[in-house]
Order: sequence, then structure tokens, then C-alpha cells
Amino acid sequence: MITNKQLQKTQDDLDWLVKVYKENNPKPKRDWRTYEQQVAYRVKQAIAWFEPLIDKAVNTLKICNANETGRKPILTLKQKVVLLLTKHLFDKSNREMAGMLAMFSLLADVDVSYKTIERLYSDEPVQLVLHNLHVLILQEKGIKESDSSGDGTGYALTIKKNYASETEKHRDNAKDASLLAKACSQPKKKRIFIYSFRLMDLKTRLYLGCGTSFKSEKEAHHRGMRMAQETGIKIKSIRLDKYYSNQKDARQLNDMFKGVTLYLIPKTNATIKGPFIWKQTLARFTKDIMAYLKKYYQRNQSESGFAEDKKRFGWQIAQRREDRVDTANSLTMLWHNLLWLGR
Repeated sequence: MITNKQLQKTQDDLDWLVKVYKENNPKPKRDWRTYEQQVAYRVKQAIAWFEPLIDKAVNTLKICNANETGRKPILTLKQKVVLLLTKHLFDKSNREMAGMLAMFSLLADVDVSYKTIERLYSDEPVQLVLHNLHVLILQEKGIKESDSSGDGTGYALTIKKNYASETEKHRDNAKDASLLAKACSQPKKKRIFIYSFRLMDLKTRLYLGCGTSFKSEKEAHHRGMRMAQETGIKIKSIRLDKYYSNQKDARQLNDMFKGVTLYLIPKTNATIKGPFIWKQTLARFTKDIMAYLKKYYQRNQSESGFAEDKKRFGWQIAQRREDRVDTANSLTMLWHNLLWLGR
């Protein structure tokens, strides 16, 4: 193992080592022609998989003791799911809309009010189908084990505030909702932002789990990790930012994903004292820093995933109730996965 003195020396040289690493590993330039072709192909593949996967997700669900009293529902369960997913992607770029035309035939003869659509976000059978759809997409891609990367972001609940600009101004408070609200001079009970965390499989760029929270990114992180754990996929490695670089989170991740390898950049006050998984992580960080950084900076895929999602779906979530916000976040995850399913 290592000593605190060895760890501190690596920490002292970290800024210089990171600079050298980035100079020797520049980001590859994007071939825009190839990129546009790949995006067009993935959109077509997503639409091709859309109805078969929804049919399978709906048929997997068996609803017992349904209440037969009252007015018969206007929409079938399949139509509810199709409508909600279509609404989430509606009014986007010409390229995406051109690929979506085949989808609208699934909504023929549907005429409902905006209130009906809003209620779909808290419709329990719809939420169950969306969960089934998430699992089916991962199964279709054949993901059995994963080298993964996780990251968190925020979404605005009001058009008056932008998460990126506000967190830049109040960086120290950006991970906690109550501190961020106070820094933004808003009433304590006024919800300005919600936090979202997603865990991505690096090989396929599919999300394994996502979580939301009105309180903090840490709570969203725990919910997203639980969702990934429930898929049954073996998580071989996880890359996370400095916010999660502590002994408690390392221990919790090891409890959830036995034998996982962690890639974390330790904080300046870190010591080798702690659980074995924490000592292992610091030992790899200290003994071969360049190889460690190469693994760690694959986390950039999570950041680019959020950038891609926000470019497509925006920085704001229109829902206010916690369960409906969670559904909206899940819809973004599902569309992201559908659009990468044909890669």
C-alpha cells in the first residue's frame, strides 16, 4: 500500500500532471459529415425499435384488480406511453422530426385535453411500463457488465433562472438545493432547480440508471445508483467527480457493487485512512497517475451525454410535482437510450 506522504506528493504535483496528460491526449476533432450520418441512422433505428419495445413493455405488465367503475379510459396503456414519449420529443429539429413521422400513425384518432397529458406523468401503470422499457432496452443491447461513468446536473423549474449560469455564480452551493435557493435570494420553500444524476455505460453510451431530487445531487446520485443496481448488470468500474471522492461514498458503492473499481480524484485533504476500497483507489491513483487519469477522464462521456440531452430537450422541466418531475427525467433517459440503441 501507500503512505500519506506519497499521496500528498502526488496531490502537490496533480495540476502539473493533469496539464501534461491533456497535452499528450488532445480531444479528437469531430468529423461533422460522419457525425450527421451517424445521428440520422440512430434516429431511424430508434423509431424502428419504438413500437416493438413498447408493445413488449406493456405486455410484460399484468394489472390485477383494476377498478372497472366510472368512465372508460380514452387511451389504452400503449397509447398513454406513446403519447407521453412523443410529447417529450415534440417540436425538435427538422432532422429528428423527419425520422419521427412514422410514429404519429400510432396516435390516430386520439383527442385528449392537456390535463389528460399532464396526468400521464403520475399514472402508475405508465411509470411501470417506462421502467420495463428501460430494462428491455438494456437487455436488447446485451449489456451484462459495465465500465461506467456518473455525473450530475440540474434543471430549472422556472424560466427566470438558468441552472448553468446560477451555479456558476454560486458554485460552492451548487450541490445543495437549500443553499442554492438562499444564494439566489429565493424563499426557502421556493423550488428553483431539481437535481438529476445518471450512470452511463461507457461502451454503449446507454444510461444504466437515473435519479432526481429536489434536495441535493447526492440524493439524486443514490436513487440513480439504486436503479442501476436493480438492473442486475455487473458494474466493474465507476468514474465520479470530486463531490463523491470520500470514504463514505466509496464504502457505499462497494456495498452496492461488490468488487467495483473506483476512479476518483482525491480532495486535497484526503488521507489513506478508511475502508479497503478507498485505500485501493488511492494506491492506484498514486502509483501510476497517467494510467489512472486515462481511465478517469473517460468520465467526459457523461458530461457530453448531459450536453446532448439538454441540447435536444432543453434546460427546463415543466412539471412541478416530484413524481412528475421524476417521470420527465426518465423520459429523457429513455429517449437518450433509444437514440443510442442502434449505434
